[in-house]
Amino acid sequence: MTEQEKQPPLKGLRVIDAATVIAGPTLGMFLADFGADVIKVEHPRGDVLRVTGHQKDGHGLWFKMANRNKRGITLNFSTEKGQALFKELIKTTDVLIENFRTGTMERWGLGWEDLKAINPRLVMVRVTGFGQTGPYRRRPGFGTIAEAFSGFAAITGAEDGPPTLPNFGLADGIAAAYGAFATMFALYHRDARGTGRGQYIDLSIYEPIFQLLGPQPLEYDQLGVVQRRKGNRSDNNAPRNTYRTKDGHWVAISTNAPAIVTRVLTLCGGPEVAADPRFQTPADRVKHIDEVDGIVGGWIAERDLDSVLDEFEKAEAAIGPAYTVDQIFEDPQYRARNDIVEVPDVDLGTVRMTNAFPFMSETPAEIRHAGPQKGEHNAEILGDELGLGAGELAALKDEGVI
Repeated sequence: MTEQEKQPPLKGLRVIDAATVIAGPTLGMFLADFGADVIKVEHPRGDVLRVTGHQKDGHGLWFKMANRNKRGITLNFSTEKGQALFKELIKTTDVLIENFRTGTMERWGLGWEDLKAINPRLVMVRVTGFGQTGPYRRRPGFGTIAEAFSGFAAITGAEDGPPTLPNFGLADGIAAAYGAFATMFALYHRDARGTGRGQYIDLSIYEPIFQLLGPQPLEYDQLGVVQRRKGNRSDNNAPRNTYRTKDGHWVAISTNAPAIVTRVLTLCGGPEVAADPRFQTPADRVKHIDEVDGIVGGWIAERDLDSVLDEFEKAEAAIGPAYTVDQIFEDPQYRARNDIVEVPDVDLGTVRMTNAFPFMSETPAEIRHAGPQKGEHNAEILGDELGLGAGELAALKDEGVI
């Protein structure tokens, strides 16, 4: 393989990440992991993600991950000088990621029409809670709001409990993944198809998670079905649940294939249970779900975790332990696949975080460093690349521009 072929797939692509908190920066992280030169642009006061979640020695750990592999500068878009500097950067930018409330960039003279005139090749990813159009377009929106608005929360949780929200950035992460593939679609259209034209991507946070909820709109349209909360059970199949082992651990079971159903029921109840006429179709097992869960859950409750996992593996039946992160660190599968990697960081030394996925045989991702210090690369980017001198940079800092 030549040196050119060994280079990461997005080497040479310049991205400006002018977004805050989770969805936009995570999208930028995906691109940076695979070789893009991503410039994290923050207001001089810093991205709020720096002070969100757990800290160590005053450094936000979530920020360190979501902004890994990026260079960092500070810039105040609400100032004329900040706007002028940003427009200079746009001239050499392939992708811009921003998540200001709808209309804000236009108010600063940095909207799509303004930036397209400067760089017709630009791909602009606009991340908002509700999108750039519609009656809710100016509402503030975050992942939590999207998880509720999309219908996710209403179907999640115990049957007799409240709608349940995840304790992590689920909707933001899904939106970031959608944004990454949409960006690559736009670049393919621009480059591989030879149009030379950029475009803007209207990425709401609620629509990607809404789509991943499955055929709910179709089922409601055709059958009037409104999906409800059912805890860890499923309307589609059984057994599908979490079950507690004798030593107090939890395991998850899903049986979406007939052969897996037979193996699980044979293991937990014997051949006669697997052959029971009541348990031969998904609909019949859901109809008798209490009996099914009683058989499987009762068998698991009599054994410790290691025994349960060993017996399921011997039976070639699907099961997974409900891990906490400390258990993940010790698991041989995670270790074998190098799912957690050591990353250098200027503030904290060596840190460990999730690897970049998916793995690619010819052009794998690489995590070079954790998230940058605030304004760490001002001199490199605004000075060396845009030509500002040390005195000019100092003056801009005093004026609150950088």
